[in-house]
Amino acid sequence: MLLHDIPDIGLQNINMPLLREHKVQLDILRVDKVHSEISGNKWFKLKYNLLEAGTQGYATLLTFGGAFSNHLYATAAAGKLHGFKTIGIVRGEKTLPLNSTLTYAEAQGMRLEFINRDAYRRRGEAEFQQRLVAQFGPCYILPEGGSNRLAVKGCTEIVQKPENYDYISCSIGTGGTVAGILEKTLNKNQLLGFSALKGGNFLYDEINTLTRAYSGNHYTNYRIVEDYHFGGYAKANTELVNFINQFKQLHQIQLDPVYTGKMMYGLLDMVEKGYFSTGSSILAIHSGGLQGITGFNERFQKKNLRILVD
Repeated sequence: MLLHDIPDIGLQNINMPLLREHKVQLDILRVDKVHSEISGNKWFKLKYNLLEAGTQGYATLLTFGGAFSNHLYATAAAGKLHGFKTIGIVRGEKTLPLNSTLTYAEAQGMRLEFINRDAYRRRGEAEFQQRLVAQFGPCYILPEGGSNRLAVKGCTEIVQKPENYDYISCSIGTGGTVAGILEKTLNKNQLLGFSALKGGNFLYDEINTLTRAYSGNHYTNYRIVEDYHFGGYAKANTELVNFINQFKQLHQIQLDPVYTGKMMYGLLDMVEKGYFSTGSSILAIHSGGLQGITGFNERFQKKNLRILVD
């Protein structure tokens, strides 16, 4: 499937005693099923960026990410599928053998360039990007996580009928997906964004900047939930891993430990604590990111934390 195709996204209802007891409806939008490699929200964030890169005549995409980045993985896959060369600027020192994420990206033809963390912090500066263009030649530059105005445009297409729900729930990394969904809700739904980052309050500014750049609108119908980051980005513990494994067993839905696992844990905990009134309906966005499970299991092997996969 090419990015200009329109994906068919299915809904899956979650039926469990906790939800029946509180009379809360919970459906999951299976965005993770959009594409096997350009997974979840990444498909939507890349869609219009790649179309724009082609329109402008670029042959190369350049972007940024950490060693286990879903965005690098998806960009490498999308680039190969659509005939672009790809360059990934990776945060941190190169470690061999490469992990599963970077091994895949390289196999798709992505050129990996590793830079130290101090240099990586300058990735958004014009002077730094100009040096990259001087080094690698003309390239279409995508920000870390892919979140920009065109990513927001793509993410407006994720939820087709937001009016069917009282609440919409989504994980937050860089804010582009939430910004796009907000544009579709037009202040008529309450959106809950579960931060994967510790200290995610700054994301309000990021999201507001993205919506202003896209439409000039400022939205107030959302809340960033910061209580379920489990210690910070890519951090986890036995409680979270057990929840992810049990959820998979009960509902046949695979969650990841960085984003969707924390979101679903948080949603169900909020139901149990009475956050949602009787009769509330919730749409949870499964934003993908499942490729990162292999790397998670590799990193946390010594702590005996393992997410079960088929």
